[in-house]
Amino acid sequence: MGDVIRYWNRGAEELYGWTSQEAVGQVSHALTQTMFPAPLEQITAELLQEGRWEGELVHTRRDGSRVVVASRWTLQRDADGRSVAILETNNDITERKQAESRLRRSEATLAEAQADLAHVSRVTTLGEMAASIAHEVDQPLSGVVINANACLRFLGRATPNLDEVRDGLHAIARDGRRASDVIGRIRLLARRTAVEKQPLEINEVIREVIALAEGETQRARARVRTELAPDLPRVTGDAVQLQQVVLNLLLNGLDAMQRVVDRPRELVVRTQQEGTDGIHFAVQDAGTGIEPEIAQRIFEAFYSTKHHGMGMGLSISRSIVEQHGGRLWAVPNDGPGTTFHFTL
Repeated sequence: MGDVIRYWNRGAEELYGWTSQEAVGQVSHALTQTMFPAPLEQITAELLQEGRWEGELVHTRRDGSRVVVASRWTLQRDADGRSVAILETNNDITERKQAESRLRRSEATLAEAQADLAHVSRVTTLGEMAASIAHEVDQPLSGVVINANACLRFLGRATPNLDEVRDGLHAIARDGRRASDVIGRIRLLARRTAVEKQPLEINEVIREVIALAEGETQRARARVRTELAPDLPRVTGDAVQLQQVVLNLLLNGLDAMQRVVDRPRELVVRTQQEGTDGIHFAVQDAGTGIEPEIAQRIFEAFYSTKHHGMGMGLSISRSIVEQHGGRLWAVPNDGPGTTFHFTL
């Protein structure tokens, strides 16, 4: 298996500065002068036992500058189960780490740093979802190509079949809109804009996020069941920030169920009216639950139970909810798992 680089994609060329021809055949961690969060032997042992490892690494680029990456290693095995390679994917989180550092250093710039950190957190989350998002876009685009080729065949006949062409064009338009919707959601969350509060339909905000996270839900072999109360009062808020809260809670719920094998991996998302003009939101997972000592700390800044976590997702989410006049909290379920609640 070893640490010899067999494949070096364009993203790695851009991030580190070495071309594929220069990198392939080199020892990866020697080339990038990798700084590990734990002894390499310990990381390797976890990789061999679990089949994967996640953590933060510091690499040195060709020009001598340093880059911090969220690294994911997946063990590749042959048909006989022997370890043959490691698939390593790295996301540049240098900007995020710098934002964290600014937040720690200066309370005077806390508001600006929190805004920067919230934005970087959204962009980082989208980066971690890149594979599933690409799949969501690729499906309708594949449909467009298939239907376009079919239309050309129908038009190329001696007597063109215009009914089939019309149906094909309708399908192309439908798939084009679907791909455009996915891209629109990504662009909305990726933008760095000032907070803009306006009347919102919270159920629509939730549906948008569930649609965006569909690929992650499938990858986790889970399902999302919704119980959204009709005719809820509109709430005044920033759509992007509230989508960030809902997305964070959904992804946390999926992550909590990652090791569940003895029951369905189901997330239940609920809304109901709270008082005369408020709403209550809940996302219930069927995961392994949260230990009491951990439950007291999960909303603290920079506290994380994940190897690759920045420890800011829930802290940022609570700040957003409180800025909207609500509150965010978590309670253990009567059965397995945890339910996160927030009110607006």
